[in-house]
Amino acid sequence: MNTKTSFNLLCIFCFIFAKMAYRKVRAGHGPLHVRDLESEELHAASLEMEWDMEKELEEPGLDRFHSSGGGMDPDLESIQPSASPHGRFERLQEDPNYVSRFSRAVPKGQRRSGTCLAKYLLAGLAVYLDSLSGLKEVPKVKYIAQRWEGLGLKDVQVTNHTALLSCPGPALSRIIIKSSNQCYVPSGARCDQPSTATTEPFGFAAYSAVGSLEAEVVDVQYGSPEDLRRAQNVSNKIALMKLGQAPLIYKLSLLEELGFGGSLLYVDPCDSSFGNKTFGVTLNPGGNPSSQEAPRTTGRDDRHHLTSLLVQPISASLAKLLLSAPAMGQGRPCVPMAMHSASVRTIINLTIENQAAFKTVQNVIGFLKGKTNPDRYVLAGSRHGSWYEGALADWGNGAAVMTQIIVSMMAQVRAGWQPDRTIVFCSWGGTSLGNIGSFEWGKENAVVLQSRAVAYVSLHSPVRTTGSLQSIASPSLQQLASDIQKKHLVSCSGGGGCPGPNVSSLQTPGDTSFFSNQLAIPTVEYTYSDIPKTEITAEAILRLATDPVLPFYPLDIALDVQNKLKDDPLSQQDLVNVAASLRDSSAFFQSEIMRPANDPKERDPAHVRMLNDVLRDLEKSFLIPNPPPGLYRNILYGLSKQTPCFSISKDAQEVPWHSINRSQELVSYTIRSAEKVVQSGIDLFENDNETPL
Repeated sequence: MNTKTSFNLLCIFCFIFAKMAYRKVRAGHGPLHVRDLESEELHAASLEMEWDMEKELEEPGLDRFHSSGGGMDPDLESIQPSASPHGRFERLQEDPNYVSRFSRAVPKGQRRSGTCLAKYLLAGLAVYLDSLSGLKEVPKVKYIAQRWEGLGLKDVQVTNHTALLSCPGPALSRIIIKSSNQCYVPSGARCDQPSTATTEPFGFAAYSAVGSLEAEVVDVQYGSPEDLRRAQNVSNKIALMKLGQAPLIYKLSLLEELGFGGSLLYVDPCDSSFGNKTFGVTLNPGGNPSSQEAPRTTGRDDRHHLTSLLVQPISASLAKLLLSAPAMGQGRPCVPMAMHSASVRTIINLTIENQAAFKTVQNVIGFLKGKTNPDRYVLAGSRHGSWYEGALADWGNGAAVMTQIIVSMMAQVRAGWQPDRTIVFCSWGGTSLGNIGSFEWGKENAVVLQSRAVAYVSLHSPVRTTGSLQSIASPSLQQLASDIQKKHLVSCSGGGGCPGPNVSSLQTPGDTSFFSNQLAIPTVEYTYSDIPKTEITAEAILRLATDPVLPFYPLDIALDVQNKLKDDPLSQQDLVNVAASLRDSSAFFQSEIMRPANDPKERDPAHVRMLNDVLRDLEKSFLIPNPPPGLYRNILYGLSKQTPCFSISKDAQEVPWHSINRSQELVSYTIRSAEKVVQSGIDLFENDNETPL
């Protein structure tokens, strides 16, 4: 069966499925059912289903992906490495010698609309996601596994992990203002209002300490080291803290070190259009809390909390009341919320009754086996749960994109295509409480993943309400992320004013954390405004699974290191020199990478495999032991675009009781280690027969 026939059959199937979907939507169970579908925008309704993998594989430069038995195309376009002094992505626009790895013209028909998939698979996925929305964990996981098997994946596994899960207690948390003796729940409603018990069931901090605390409220703004230096006599007091500017777990660790007894969290309306709502947070850095390093008693660890602080998220309106603030994020420009007067003393009684119990978290893992390198894995992960379900769930877009990618790839598999490397599709459970499913599966398979996993492509949150197309990527994958972005930036069809690729290497929440933070596996995640462009994520997976030489760029890592040291006041000259040496080695190494990647005569499988292993392992050099809580072990990931320096250097610089010398030693060690890895790659292409020293 050829590819065209396969797609025609798929279209017929989709048409029938769409008819069923139409009838199901029309025959919904009352107005609530219809509202849920509309509020979700059918999830898949926002997907651009016109992506056609068959045509993607036919584009110039991708001929090697075909399943035909012919030889390799000897006329693959030449590729020139870049060693531009401009740094990172400036060279894409400024370096005349740079040639993108796939700098072909965009076909006129790239924006394919009205295809069979666009018309019919859309409604089919709507039914798929609607069927999942009302299911509990176990039936949902079973449904996903059966669906993947039905799409053609031969090896689909369901993994079970017992974990300590935190949940709200029998009663909502309560905040009593002592001066007026008024009682409030986290949403800002009075405790005696009849609807209070059911309006905000998920407004809690998972794994917070429990109990009651009567203390003064202290306005610490964002809880940065600078904010905390202004606070005096804070022992056992309650910090009123905004979310943002740094990881929550990091900021809470500073509060704990200073002796605070609790913290109330809120979102300043000036920072987000989140509105006057309560929300949930987790204090779990990742995985099963009962298995994390801590003294164990006999039997299983039944600790309910991961901090000594009583932590509770609250609405902006309740924060305004506690601050005695004159306004709540109003005005133009917006006036941030702050305590009206330093002389104001607000004493409250905070009561938290969270509970915890051991439950089973499940993952679904599906394998599409590779042909030439089946023992090398490209992982693609989404999730099947969030804080909220029904109309408020935010996991459905990732699940929809994952499903369409599997549909398209399996259609090609039936036509005879097979990736070079194994693609591992993952649907994670327990994400909202601390990425429990991905961490536990990752820890169980850590030895295998360290030697076999080459990349992780995330579908944690492919759609966000604001902002343009952007990506979070490891430094070694930033060039790939940028190339794919440029190819799909349809808003730049005209001349001038085109935005450059929006790519960064920042710490990000979600299941990516274990793979980027604990194992230093190169990762990439695309997020879009309103419309998830499935073909962008799919192309990243295809490139990682089929490029003979992995599309990793060591020079980008070296440039990123230099950029982090450039504005760091703690950087010493010897550290700058080590970074310069890494850049020189990486520039030479990158030029050597391109030769076997694009000259079929020099594509020796054994050498290319060894070279790929070097590329895969380079980021592992930047793992450090025991960073401050909330900061990544992989120091290549920063905290914000405004602070490009290494996160551990920023922490040591701003927190007086943290060691500067220790942070500098760790940074120096990682850079020297990376240069050794790069040199081992260069040695693979020595032209003489001498054994390298």
